[in-house]
Amino acid sequence: MFDIGFSELVLVAVIALLVLGPERLPTAARTAGRWVGSARRLVSQINQEVEKQIKLEELREKLRQENDQLSAEQIQKTVDDALQEARKFKHLVDQDITPPTDHPASPTPAPSEPVIEPASGEPSRTGQPHQDSSRQP
Repeated sequence: MFDIGFSELVLVAVIALLVLGPERLPTAARTAGRWVGSARRLVSQINQEVEKQIKLEELREKLRQENDQLSAEQIQKTVDDALQEARKFKHLVDQDITPPTDHPASPTPAPSEPVIEPASGEPSRTGQPHQDSSRQP
C-alpha cells in the first residue's frame, strides 16, 4: 500500500524506541497496529463498494441493451406477423386492381333501362328536340 520496505520499518522502530522509551513503546505499537488495521479494513470496504457499484452499473447497462434488443425483436416480430397477415389477403387486393385474364379487357355493359324515345317535337334528355330519321326535310 505505502510501499515501505524492511529497512524503513527498522528505522521507524528505532526512532520510536528512542522517542517513546521502552515503557510506552508496546502500547503505542498496539495502538498504531489497530489504526493501521482499521485503515486497511476501511480501504478494503471502500474498494469492495466501488467494485460492487461498477459491476452493478455494468449489469444495468447490459440489461438496458438487452431490453432495447428485446424491444427491437418484438417490434420486428410484430411487423413480420402483420406482413404475413397482409399476404393472406393479397389476392383480394389483386382481384380488385387487375382485370381477370379469362374475360375480355372491356367490360360488357350491364342491362340498362329501356330507352324511351320522345315523340317528335318533344325535347330529349339532352334538352334538344328529337330528330326523327324517317322524316326528311
